[in-house]
Amino acid sequence: MQFSNKWLKIYRLSACVTITAIFILHTAGWLHIPTMQRMENIFYDLRLRATMANTIDPRIVIVAINEESLAMEGRWPWSRDKMAYLVDMLFDYYGIKLLGFDMVFAEPDTSSGAALLDKLASGPLHDNTEFLSTLETLRPQLLFDEVFAKSLQNRPAVLGYFTSHIDEKIDQVGLLPTPVVQADGLGFTSFLFHAKSYTANLPPLQNAALSGGFFNNPNVDQDGVYRKLPLLVQYHEHIYEALSLALFRALLGLPEVEFITGKEYGRSDSRLEGLRIEGFTIPVDAGAAILVPFRGRQGSFNYISAANVLNGTTEPEKLKDKIVIIGSTAAGLLDSRATPVQSLYPGVEVHANVLSALLDQSIKSRPNYIFAAEFTELLLISLLAIVVFPRVSILVSAAIFGVVLAGGIAANFYCWAILDIDTMLAAPFTLLCLLYGVQIFFGFFLESRKKKHLSEMFGQYVPPEIVARMSQSDEAFSLQGESREMTVFFSDVRGFTTISETMAPHDLCELINAIFTPVTQVIHESQGTIDKYIGDAIMAFWGAPMHDPHHAGHAVQSALAIIKMLAVMQDEFNAKDWPVIDMGIGINTGIMSVGNMGSQFRMAYTVMGDAVNLGSRLEGLTKQYGVKIIVSETTQQAAPGFIYRELDRVRVKGKHKPITIYEPLGATPGVADEYRQYLDLLDHGLQAYRQQQWDSACAIFQGLSAEYPDDKLYALYLARIDIYRQSPPEADWDGVFTHTSK
Repeated sequence: MQFSNKWLKIYRLSACVTITAIFILHTAGWLHIPTMQRMENIFYDLRLRATMANTIDPRIVIVAINEESLAMEGRWPWSRDKMAYLVDMLFDYYGIKLLGFDMVFAEPDTSSGAALLDKLASGPLHDNTEFLSTLETLRPQLLFDEVFAKSLQNRPAVLGYFTSHIDEKIDQVGLLPTPVVQADGLGFTSFLFHAKSYTANLPPLQNAALSGGFFNNPNVDQDGVYRKLPLLVQYHEHIYEALSLALFRALLGLPEVEFITGKEYGRSDSRLEGLRIEGFTIPVDAGAAILVPFRGRQGSFNYISAANVLNGTTEPEKLKDKIVIIGSTAAGLLDSRATPVQSLYPGVEVHANVLSALLDQSIKSRPNYIFAAEFTELLLISLLAIVVFPRVSILVSAAIFGVVLAGGIAANFYCWAILDIDTMLAAPFTLLCLLYGVQIFFGFFLESRKKKHLSEMFGQYVPPEIVARMSQSDEAFSLQGESREMTVFFSDVRGFTTISETMAPHDLCELINAIFTPVTQVIHESQGTIDKYIGDAIMAFWGAPMHDPHHAGHAVQSALAIIKMLAVMQDEFNAKDWPVIDMGIGINTGIMSVGNMGSQFRMAYTVMGDAVNLGSRLEGLTKQYGVKIIVSETTQQAAPGFIYRELDRVRVKGKHKPITIYEPLGATPGVADEYRQYLDLLDHGLQAYRQQQWDSACAIFQGLSAEYPDDKLYALYLARIDIYRQSPPEADWDGVFTHTSK
């Protein structure tokens, strides 16, 4: 990185443009930044809670299946004759205006015992005329579903049901209500939620009811909070309405729904902008969803226990000419939702809030065209940071920053509270703060230190040994992240947990230092970089920040030297009465991301990526194969100056592509000829094993096991062969073994 004035200006401009572009892509929905979305949700919830009416809507009453009702009337679900009686009481005695059910009646009610009586009538009591006559007289009263259906007939009752985006084995349960409209020819349907299955009410019940609406929410935010609710979903070639919209239309006599699209505003797109019903306009987004207009916390509507309605103890004036929604609020019935206003909120009250806002025409919206305004806002903030901030003093820029920040928040709140429009706040707020921070950083920190030596700059971020090598090299370095082919090294002291439990803390520290110091020295001498110490493990890499064309060979050479060195050091450990130390090493070569990573509190020059993760997995496999070093096939190919023993073809945990793993035995000139013959025999055994020639493979491995009884590899293959003989793999088996643990 260069630090002249010219380059500082280029860096500053590039940073501002890049950050602005990222935020524009996020605002347009082309780039998802989870942190920004969480911030938007927080600001949305704060605005909603700050502007809620916090009043009770007297027009809507919730008849609750609560703990009191369950205690008095028995566990849920209740019999349909009881539900019929509840409906009769609401309409005939209390004179309600409209009834909705935030529940579904998908299964027949057999609690009357009619089936058992019919069995008796056709069996032991088939010749008992008095029994048969009484049964026929009582039969209409025992068919509880028909009793319930009759109570719904010719009454303004709307049943609930739910849809699902999952392909269920039984994808159609019950009867759907009459759809709002056919989907054919409507250009906006591709943006709607498309249901794949549904669970609806029994046909006699749905046919008897006025209409129906779905009560589930397929548009829950990623944090599990109910902020939006779609009013329409598509199932096959029909479009169906939500329970709240169905109740609203029922109040108006079920008028047709007109669809307002962008074409009505002179635009070419056919995305939904709103719904028009009998002069009422409902703003929706492209997916027909609305922002749930919560009036307040739980209790924004009057609640009446269903048991009190059944018993007639509720004052009639509390229900006269009211819109009633029957729903469950008992904790055991699990109908609570997480909402911006309360972590546990009755689902039935969500529908009541939407219906209340539909009646009041008080729904806030985020119209499709709002992106143009937000895009302009982000550009203006970017121009402010690029053009104005560099030309004024720090005090003036701070004042401008404060004014713009306060003005942006005030404008956002005005749009929300007065215009009923939801605009993004987190994106412009964060962009302004970031760009201001960029200007402060470049203007008042880097420029004052631009003449200092390169090593002093890099010395803040990377270990001293890297700085020393970089300062002696003519290579151009950068702390910015990049991808390059490198080799990563992971080591771990085996049985360290047991060792740590048997040693005093100061002895344990001395032991670790005695191991890590010479191991680190070997790595440094072979041009490797220590990435980090992780407990008793070491992570290192070769190939950065300085390019090393022989990074794989240097890593393998270091691993062999470390294992040899530990064997020599064991005498010293024994003299101190320390335990025997054994180490497993995993090495992988591949494309990795390398650069300065971390946080504002601490940065580290490190590597990451799938190739890094694979190196860690290989270290974990050393125990299973009874070897001290395992390298991947890419390392074996990149470091040809060594003799390797092929161990296996495996799929490590978290990876689908199989790899061949090897154990390096030493440099090519240092391996005896007889050991090369042994490797040829092992190769024949592996070929026979992968071709499912169990007898040949078994004979080879048994011979090798007898010659090398301490080698765990052959016992491992013999155990696998025993298993495959009993449970043969499939015919197209590729000889790959899948590891299910790290």
